[in-house]
This record gives sequence, structure tokens and C-alpha cells, in this order.
Amino acid sequence: MYINVGLTAKALYLSYVGRPFQARRWIVVTFFLLLLSLFWIVVAAGRALDHLLYPGFRRQKIRQPVFVIAPPRSGTTFLQKLLAKNRETFAPVLMYQTIFPSITIQKVIHAIAAASQTKSGLLADISSWVERHCFGGWDGMHKMRFAEPEEDDGFFVYTFVTEAIYLLFPYVRALWGAGFADDLPPRQRRRLMRYYRSCLQRHLYLNGPDKILLSKATQLSGSIQCLRAEFPDARIINILRNPVESIPSHISVFYTVWNWVDPKIRKDGPESREYAELAAAWFLHLENYDIVSKPESYLRIFYSDLVRDPDAVARSIYTHFGIPLTPRAARQIETEARRALEYKSSHHYTLEEYGLDGDWIKREVGGLMKRYKFSLKPDHAFRGSKR
Repeated sequence: MYINVGLTAKALYLSYVGRPFQARRWIVVTFFLLLLSLFWIVVAAGRALDHLLYPGFRRQKIRQPVFVIAPPRSGTTFLQKLLAKNRETFAPVLMYQTIFPSITIQKVIHAIAAASQTKSGLLADISSWVERHCFGGWDGMHKMRFAEPEEDDGFFVYTFVTEAIYLLFPYVRALWGAGFADDLPPRQRRRLMRYYRSCLQRHLYLNGPDKILLSKATQLSGSIQCLRAEFPDARIINILRNPVESIPSHISVFYTVWNWVDPKIRKDGPESREYAELAAAWFLHLENYDIVSKPESYLRIFYSDLVRDPDAVARSIYTHFGIPLTPRAARQIETEARRALEYKSSHHYTLEEYGLDGDWIKREVGGLMKRYKFSLKPDHAFRGSKR
């Protein structure tokens, strides 16, 4: 197990000492720290047992994995779930698998799940209760379920190198490396990616040794160089959405938690601006990568194309990377794409809500906006989309 001690210590210092005392924040952060510590110990023990009980995972090859990468609120979840319909080819990462990246622990979970089926589905009932009460409030923005494909944040939470820590520690500039691993020192980058590889090896070993790993992670927008160095044969799909639509939607997800932890945090406060700066940096980082990338291992698609014709976009991915598409998988993708076209969100967000405006966008990502002729006015047809 790996944890970035420097980032962790700085986050705790800023939360406990760096701001005026606020009882609610202290209680929430302390509870999170205790919970994370418990999970960290359990997972570390499980991973240690993996070496004794399932040593073969260390020889598991990760051949030409597929990563869906884009700043949040760009349709990455939708595309991942669309591609994940093809379980004959892909081994997507499910939410509970990111929380417990251990073969031993997952084997125990599977055994309990099998036993509970004969006892009125006790485990399923407990899981459903947790999903409704812990994740239900986000269903309109980013629906999360334990047994559904999910991004790799769960793996990275244990390391403290993930944008997810900004939910409780909204000090983005001070903790920049958490959301932008490519800026970390080389040794930290290598240790982070070795840990990530070990998680993915375990996942494939248990869930499809001969399948293609399918993963999506928004925080990899700031780690794409690390990723390419660790997985040189990786196939990367990048979704590009107008930053004017993506960035405020991105902030809205986190502001919901910030306001709950500390009601004094304003929508247009420094936390929102710093988080917006991270999102803008991701756009530019991915744009620079797009310029130098090799077509055979990289594909950029546009968000507007994805929402207009998801079936065609999914098929283009198979064609571009030469991945076989069976008739059954094609039918599943077509059905899911047709259902997605009926989705309409009621969530609308604007830059102005968070103290930003068109001039800010021009300063941060003006070149990208001009290059792709993105409008400074959000497209109402696509606002508030899924992550």
C-alpha cells in the first residue's frame, strides 16, 4: 500500500490549524480520517494475504488497457458504462472493487453475497440502504452503485493523490499534486503508478485475465504522463467538452459537500476559483497531450457527438482501436444508447454562480476555446449532463 505522507500531513494541517476553528469541519474530518484509517488497515491486510494466497496476480499482464479520461462532467461515466455493456471483451472496474482492491477481500465479499441469497438477500438489502442514504443525493449528477462500473478514485483515495480529497480538504493550490500527479516528484509518481498497476493486476486476475481492462478516471487528466510511462501500450479515449459547460458543473458536485461540511464556504469563494483553475489546467494538459499523441493509441471524441449519437461514437471506438464487436454487444450498446437519448437533466449551472465569467475563461483556456470554436454561452441542450 502507498500513501503520500506529505500531502496527507499538509491536508490535515490546513484543516485543523490553517483555518479558524469550526466544530462541524473538525468532526467530519476526524470521522473521515478514522474511517479511512480503518479501511486502509483492512485493505493493506487483505493485499498482504493476496501475496500468500494468490501470488499469481503479480504475473498478470495488462495488455493494451483502455482508459477513458476527461475533466469531470464530460460524459466519462456514460461512455464507460456504454462500453462496459460488452462484458465478453472488457473487464470494467466496479465501485466495490475500487473500495477493496484486494483479491482476498473480494473473494470474501463474493462468498457472503452468495450465502446471503439464501437468507432474503441480506447483503443486497444492506448495500441498497447504504447506496440510498450515502449516494442517493447525487443521483441526478453522478449516480453511484456498488456493483456498477465506476471511476478509479477509490483506488487513489488510499494514496491521498486524487481530486476526491478536495471534497473535505478544499485547498486546491496548496494540495495541487493531489489532483495533478504529473507535477509530483519523479519518485512519488513512480510509487503511485506501481500501486495503481498492482490494483489493476488484482482486478484482471480475479475478473478476467484474458479480457481488456476498461477504466475511467477524471483525475487522470492531471496524470496522463504518469499513466503513459507506466502503461506504454495503453489506449486512451479523451472526451472534449466546452469548458464553459463542464467547469461550473464540475464545481457544483464538490460545492454540495463543501457547503455541508462548512456552511461558511461561499459559492463564489476562493475554493470554487481554485478548483476551477485545476479544471482549466486539466483541459490545457490534455490539449498538449492531444497534440503529441499517436493515433493508434489515442482517440479524442467530442462531447457533443457523444450525446447526439452515442451508438455511432461507441462503434467508432471499436473501429479505431481494432477491438472486435460481437453482434450481441452491438445490440446491448444500441439499446443503452437509445435509452440515454431520452435522458434529460434538470441541473443547470453557470460560471457566474461561482464567481467566474467569460473573461476568466478567455484568460485560462482562451486558445482552446478559439481552436474548437466553443461558445462562451453554454449549450442549454447539453447542460447538467452526467459525469
